[in-house]
Amino acid sequence: MSTSIHAINKEGRIEVVSINDYPDQCPICHNFITPVVQYSQAYYNKLNWTENDCLQIPLRCPRVNCQKLFIANYKPYSSTADSFLLKSCQPITETKREFSDVIEDISKNFCEIYNQSLAAEENNLLEICGVGYRKSLEFLIKDYLIKLDTTKEEEIKGKFLGKCISENIENENIKNVAKRATWLGNDETHYLRKWEGKDLEDLKKLIDLVLHWMEMEALTEEVIKDMPEEIKTTSSTETH
Repeated sequence: MSTSIHAINKEGRIEVVSINDYPDQCPICHNFITPVVQYSQAYYNKLNWTENDCLQIPLRCPRVNCQKLFIANYKPYSSTADSFLLKSCQPITETKREFSDVIEDISKNFCEIYNQSLAAEENNLLEICGVGYRKSLEFLIKDYLIKLDTTKEEEIKGKFLGKCISENIENENIKNVAKRATWLGNDETHYLRKWEGKDLEDLKKLIDLVLHWMEMEALTEEVIKDMPEEIKTTSSTETH
């Protein structure tokens, strides 16, 4: 469904154009909204015909706790001069992912690098955020291995990530998903992609799986430590 709006061009003339939709999320408070059209006209710059912001619409978040103004940017839908697709909104307040205490304890570097990559993705810097996610994965894996065995710190630091995964990780669940996350992460850094059917979302899902299995490993070790076999054996002997 398209919506017709009035847009003023660089010469001050008003034109009727159509947009595919208004944004449904505020880029500042990140809540889902129906934005308020702040002014009766949009701005249309034909000189930037190929740009993602050749049509701009000023909007306002209707939520009581926000009420902030923002700009919706549109690019041409086709070669016609009257149809536009929503591409982005500005300004963007970056979201920050909160990680569990287990992951924070394993690698604060990972948490910081991941959130910087997330900020790049939210700002539509899609050609570089994947490289950041790949870097965050390397810090996560290496910090995890160093935490398990501090005597191998220098060895782990200087080792390729793939070898760290295949030679040093004993947990098969972590090894299997970390290996695949590395494959997709490497695609983000190389000229040619090996996994054409996979994208950033697949990489992030695999990183999430690595985090899941690391958390499960830590929680399992905690339960076993809290409830050792020796206590059960001693109690059973005394009962009989």
